Amino acid sequence: MDKQAQAPGADRQDHRGDFRFRTGDVLMLECPFTRVPVTSVSRFHISVRWPWAQPDPAPGGIEWNGDFALPMPGSREARHLYYRTESTADKLRAGDTCLVGIPPTVVHVVAIHHFDPPLVTGMLPRPASLLEVLPQGESHAPDSEPEERSFTIDPAGGEPIRLELLLRPYAFLALGDEVADRRGRAWRFEGPWAWSPFDHDRPRTPTWPLTLLARDGEPAPEQTADVALATATGSHTQELRRWTELTRAEPAPPTPDD
Repeated sequence: MDKQAQAPGADRQDHRGDFRFRTGDVLMLECPFTRVPVTSVSRFHISVRWPWAQPDPAPGGIEWNGDFALPMPGSREARHLYYRTESTADKLRAGDTCLVGIPPTVVHVVAIHHFDPPLVTGMLPRPASLLEVLPQGESHAPDSEPEERSFTIDPAGGEPIRLELLLRPYAFLALGDEVADRRGRAWRFEGPWAWSPFDHDRPRTPTWPLTLLARDGEPAPEQTADVALATATGSHTQELRRWTELTRAEPAPPTPDD
């Protein structure tokens, strides 16, 4: 079970030592299909006994009965919950068994939420972080409700989710890096689509090549060399094009990770 994205240039770790994902990451998401009993069926949902979590016994917490409700195919809700059943949900009845999982799905990270202490959901394990992701072809819609546009993943939860990092734009930079571009303008890197020019002028994207000025203080010579080499050719536009070809989406507006 591999929930840690593997990629060169991984720059930060979370408090448990796991790979730390970043807004803008493009991932391949998958959860192997597992056989489960169907506990109830309604017009809009099918409930199954969830095999990957236990009720949280904490007093005064959220009570969970061990069932997980999946929306019926074709519903609006089904578009944003990536778990699927085999056989199809509309053919199942209480007492049947079915397979539940996530087929290989390309997603991109639009937000990352951290919880200290871990979030109480009624299930164990409690999530210490959640990735908010969207599938190919869907762009972040700032005015919509979160549950209407995205799916959240606990990368260290009980589900045997597999996450493979397909692309990290600007993987050679760390969040908070300060760089100078070809024109001598200084920038702070807050994410691939979140550049802050020190002069507050336009344009709002740097011109390659880039020179690393600061990374948690004065950068090491090898760090400076890595950034110079990575940006000796190419451009911000090409980096965006690579991302767009995989996601088929528009970048999310800049928001700092929690």
